[in-house]
Amino acid sequence: MRRVGFELEFSGVDLEQAVATVGDALGGKIGAQTAAETAIEVDGLGEFIVELDWDYLKRKAAEEGKIYSDDEWLEFMSQAAALLVPVEVVCPPIPLDRLEVLDPMVDALRQAGAVGTEESLLAAYGVHINIEIPALDCATLQSYLRAYALLQWWLVDAHEVDPTRRLSPYIDLYPEAYLQQLLAEEGTDMERLFELYLEHNATRNRALDLLPMLKEIDPQRIEREIGDPKIKARPAFHYRLPNCHIERDAWSLAASWNTWLVVERLAQRGDDVASLAREFAAADRPLLGVNRSDWVERIYRWLIDQGLV
Repeated sequence: MRRVGFELEFSGVDLEQAVATVGDALGGKIGAQTAAETAIEVDGLGEFIVELDWDYLKRKAAEEGKIYSDDEWLEFMSQAAALLVPVEVVCPPIPLDRLEVLDPMVDALRQAGAVGTEESLLAAYGVHINIEIPALDCATLQSYLRAYALLQWWLVDAHEVDPTRRLSPYIDLYPEAYLQQLLAEEGTDMERLFELYLEHNATRNRALDLLPMLKEIDPQRIEREIGDPKIKARPAFHYRLPNCHIERDAWSLAASWNTWLVVERLAQRGDDVASLAREFAAADRPLLGVNRSDWVERIYRWLIDQGLV
């Protein structure tokens, strides 16, 4: 059974409230904690991390090595940071047939006052999804990349990505030059896949960040060519497009996950991917590239015809 991990960003509750809410909702046991983050161990699921998403504060808290209530300065900094940066809940990888176990956590955070994307003009809060790949081989990886490339522009509309988040650098889309090359190469090897990706996407700031997976495959190369200590090796895609609307009664993580599932379904249809890739190439216009709105409309009609949405 494949697994998926979620990361939720929100404000409206401080770190201490978020820790208590997550722990109570999941029946977790509080573990190590600093002014910046707290670990919660949940039987049968693993370790959840509730943290302030501010690297400086986390480094200082780790240096002090104290529980935050014992350090007045760090406590003050933690409260001040909560006004400017989101609280983030980082979930462990959950088997796909058990994702509903996260619903009580989301509901409890909403009831506690958590608010998401629309409440921030600065932080562009979102949901990140870490999707375990079915197999860590070149053919599987390329099938997902090509499916995503065809859907990338449509996904922005399907998720109704907030305008503030669209302007942020954290969820930049793959450049069209990369899409054209990726979709033109139906068969390739892992060396070429690395070369092409790193030529166009040597940054964590992508809506679909492949660097954690590439580091899982070849850690020395990613450390040598990127050198970013924030890149953590794991056999999973890091997908950042969805908004976090935790304040809405009808919202759940299922909304984000079900939209990603369109990529999953298309990735299994190699002949359709190849056909659509040829259409994308044919739609390219000298100097202007592919008309984005026309392509989104074409993909949406095709997905409806195929029963994929």
